[in-house]
Amino acid sequence: MAKTEILFHKDELKSTGIEIISLEGLEFKDKVPHRDDHFMLIIQIKGNFVLEIDFREVILSGSSLCYIAPGQVHQYREQENNEGWIVFLETALVAKAYLEVLNTSLNSHQFSEISPDDLIFNFIPVFKSMLTMQAETFTDSIITSLTDSLLGIFVQNLMQNRKAKNLIGGQKYKTVIEFKHLVQQHYKKLKQVKEYSEILNITPLYLNEIVKEITGFSASHWIHEEIILEAQRLLYYTDLDIKQIAYQLGYDDHAYFSRFFKKNTGNTASQFRIKKTLFVQ
Repeated sequence: MAKTEILFHKDELKSTGIEIISLEGLEFKDKVPHRDDHFMLIIQIKGNFVLEIDFREVILSGSSLCYIAPGQVHQYREQENNEGWIVFLETALVAKAYLEVLNTSLNSHQFSEISPDDLIFNFIPVFKSMLTMQAETFTDSIITSLTDSLLGIFVQNLMQNRKAKNLIGGQKYKTVIEFKHLVQQHYKKLKQVKEYSEILNITPLYLNEIVKEITGFSASHWIHEEIILEAQRLLYYTDLDIKQIAYQLGYDDHAYFSRFFKKNTGNTASQFRIKKTLFVQ
């Protein structure tokens, strides 16, 4: 049977919206590439963990953090002597300030090495124990507070080596957040920097300037990134033909889409489908 969609895991979490499992002893090799409707935080104390996130190879060695956002196609590839935890988390539980950082870091700063003595490694066992308790007075409130604290520690570690951390909360940062959100929502229809700058009521030049200052890449890069990633997902994980994929991505002219794809990846869509290119991050 032809595959027309990418495997999508949804509504898997418990009523609390959060679940913590230990990395030790887990075996992921038989897992197929898929998307989730929730965040996944990987908090590794030691060992090696290799996974693929949207065609990027991510290697976690030693004390490390990594996250996978809803909608990203990922696959577990190799594990060795892992210790730590995976936290599955509903988006609704992520405070706006932390969600903004995670969305801004998407496809550029999704993992980080941290100290083996980091606070987060002592925090998780307490949180995990709390989740196993029977419902008692204030349990829901405590879980909410612990979730917020966990995300704060996680995001703080994620931002520790980034110059943009000093810009968080400023007007430039807020504008970039809004821009990336608009791209994620409208990339199939809006494909020019000018179209987004008009919505944001700023010039294309200024939009490019602040996006590069915050993320390290231009505004056009993020528009193209969103289109190319979804194209690659559909090419590799479904059997849709190139014309169908072009149409899904908002291109009436599939030949133009093919030229755009080759310009941005170095391969034609057909070549990519035959031999997937893995971009090492």
